[in-house]
Amino acid sequence: MDEKLQIRKVLKGDTSAFGYFVDTYQDMAITIAYRICGNKQDAEDIVQNAFVKAFHNLHTFRSDSKFSTWFYRIVYNTAVTETRSSTYNTEFVDYKLIDSDSSFSDLDTMAQVEDRERKAMVNDALEKMPKDEGVLLTLYYLEDTSVKDIAQITGLTDTNIKVKLHRARKRFAEEMSKLMKYEVPD
Repeated sequence: MDEKLQIRKVLKGDTSAFGYFVDTYQDMAITIAYRICGNKQDAEDIVQNAFVKAFHNLHTFRSDSKFSTWFYRIVYNTAVTETRSSTYNTEFVDYKLIDSDSSFSDLDTMAQVEDRERKAMVNDALEKMPKDEGVLLTLYYLEDTSVKDIAQITGLTDTNIKVKLHRARKRFAEEMSKLMKYEVPD
């Protein structure tokens, strides 16, 4: 769907057209906010606030950038500001955003179980990392966001993003290695 058309509809008063952006960007926005605040409920509240800000400020969106970059910048700034101001309780709650349905059924195949375990391990490694590194890895690898767009979202330089991504990849590999050592071999 053409995002520019959706933006024009919203700006002309069709508020229901904004639902497209909620449907498209909500999941990744919650993941970004969660990586910053560390709590699923707080992340959902932050994303709701970010959508309200985006809706009220949509007229300021410049079409020379992607909507996702603009919106994720709002999410990032809202999460950092609201977490810093202690609006939210940043107490750790063990939610698995990558694989929220952790119940096993008799119909699960071995491949599904292994995939679920792999996702849980990735999530565990990300949770053990500094929040800013988790956000960078999430944006770069899960959302496939370019270094340039991540720089716009975070307000850092391209070079700084590359350095931080390098460090984050190294730390992620170390965390995964630690987690894999605790796996019981067959």
